[in-house]
Amino acid sequence: MKIRWKIDLAISGAFLVGLALAGVGAYTILTKNALEDSLQNARIMIESASAIRSYTAESIKPLLEPQMKVEFLPHSIPSFAAQTNFKMVHQKLPDYTYREPTLNPTNINDRAVDWEADIINDFRNDASKAESVVTRDTPSGRFLTLARPLKVGSLACLSCHSTADKAPATMVALYGSQNGFGWKQGDIVGAQVVSIPLTVPLSRAYQALLWFMLILAGTFVVTIVMVDLLLRALIAKPVAEISEMADRVSMGQLDTPEYVHNSRDEVGSLSMSFNRMRRSLQNAMTMLEEQS
Repeated sequence: MKIRWKIDLAISGAFLVGLALAGVGAYTILTKNALEDSLQNARIMIESASAIRSYTAESIKPLLEPQMKVEFLPHSIPSFAAQTNFKMVHQKLPDYTYREPTLNPTNINDRAVDWEADIINDFRNDASKAESVVTRDTPSGRFLTLARPLKVGSLACLSCHSTADKAPATMVALYGSQNGFGWKQGDIVGAQVVSIPLTVPLSRAYQALLWFMLILAGTFVVTIVMVDLLLRALIAKPVAEISEMADRVSMGQLDTPEYVHNSRDEVGSLSMSFNRMRRSLQNAMTMLEEQS
C-alpha cells in the first residue's frame, strides 16, 4: 500500500471518530435547545393564563357578583376564564393544550385524569415544589408538559368551595352539591398544565443536525482531497522518482543524472544524500577501472 494511502486512511479514521463525537455532542445540544425553547413557550402560556386568572378575580368577578344571585355566571371564575381563552388558542394550534385539572372539581369536565392526578399529588406531597416538567410519549408523538400547582390562596375561593351550604345557590343548582367542596385554605387542589408537542422543534433540531453533519463531511472530503494532492506532489512523487533513480544506479547506470529537488525539507535532504551516494559510487567505480 502506498504511503499516501496509509496517511489518507489514518486521517479518515481520525475524522470518523471526530465525526461521531461531534454528532453526539451536536445531537445533545440541539435536542436540549429544542426542549428549552418548548419549555419557554410553555412558561409564557402559563404566565398568560395566570394573568387572565388575576384579571378575572380582581376586575370581572366583582362586577358580576350581583347577577350571581340570579344566575350563576362561570365567566366570573378565574379557571373558566383562563381555559376558555386558551380554547381559542387550541383552535389555531390544536396540539397545544392548557388545562386546570383538579382532584375534586365543581365541573366534572375539570377532573384530573391519571397522569394529571399524579402531578397534582406530587405537588401535594412536596409543597415546596413550584414547577414540574414531564416529557410524555403519546399516540400523537412526544409532548412536553409543564405544570404549576394551584393552591387555595384566598378566602374568595372558599366562598364557593368550602361547603355546599355556603356556596352560591345558583352554582349548586347548576353543578350539584356533590363535587367541588371541602377545600381548605393553603391546600393544593389542582394544577395549571400546559402540553406542547415536541415534534416540530425536534424535527428542526434533527434537520439542523443533518445539515451540520453534511457540512462537516463535505469539509472532510475537500480536506482529504487537498491533503492527498499535497502528499502526492510534495512526498510521493519525489520519493518515487528517487526510488526509480536508485534502481537505475543499482543496475549499473552510473550516468544517471542527479535528482534536483530545491527544497530544505526532508525530501530535499534525501535527494542530496542520494546524489552524494551516486557520486561516491561513481568515483569508486572509476578508481576501480583505473586500477584494473
